[in-house]
Amino acid sequence: MDSSKNWREELYVIIFQSDTPAGRRFDSILLLIILASLVIVILDSIDSVHQNYADLLAYIEWGFTVVFAIEYGLRLYCSPKPLRYAFSFYGLVDLLAIVPGILALYYSDAQYLLIIRIIRMLRIFRVLKLSPYLKQANYLMTALRGSKQKIVVFLLSVSTLVTVFGTLMYVIEGPEHGFTSIPKGIYWAIVTLTTVGFGDIVPRTPLGQVVSSLVMITGYSIIAVPTGIFTAELANAMRGEQLQHDCPTCKKNSHEHGAAFCSRCGNALFKKLE
Repeated sequence: MDSSKNWREELYVIIFQSDTPAGRRFDSILLLIILASLVIVILDSIDSVHQNYADLLAYIEWGFTVVFAIEYGLRLYCSPKPLRYAFSFYGLVDLLAIVPGILALYYSDAQYLLIIRIIRMLRIFRVLKLSPYLKQANYLMTALRGSKQKIVVFLLSVSTLVTVFGTLMYVIEGPEHGFTSIPKGIYWAIVTLTTVGFGDIVPRTPLGQVVSSLVMITGYSIIAVPTGIFTAELANAMRGEQLQHDCPTCKKNSHEHGAAFCSRCGNALFKKLE
């Protein structure tokens, strides 16, 4: 019983802990296998390669699927809380690395869903100790949460605009000029408002061209709005982090923006870089 427990603990350290040499080697090898499996999926999407090497690529992909299935089983086996791991972000991603390979037996196009394995490359943040990058990502998430309501209001406003413009162009231009329905007009309004301009539907009447000009000008006017909202929230998130920086001496955790010295004890808030 003790030997089994020790084996599970050792396995847990190797698979889940990237702070040990064995854990780093395991994660590095795993990342290489993930990258190799992605290369196989990409190569298989090339028609000439698929025609000549379809069977070989299928066998290789099945080999990768078996490896990932074994790895997933070992993670469940050695995890102290298997259900917690199974329903965690990485646990669900690990499961998604296996399911498309099984579905490919019944649906050939499902094999291209294996490209979601690239999400597993996020483990590189743990392997290479890139935690400062994760902290910067937290700023982005905080900014997204803070700007969510403003962006929703903006999107609802834009949706109203494209619906009005699309309907108006359907009435003005009509089916004879390509505006065969209101959804088709809304599609044109979205393409024009976002300044993409595919050119597959073009207004022909003078009034339609005037409305089209208004839509283009409106697009240029509002296209920077969500960027400004997000940038402002990002600045607030970063400023809030600075204000909450603890004093290394007296541990006071709130200071004026841009302060270099603690207002309580007078010591420097940030260590100078050598």
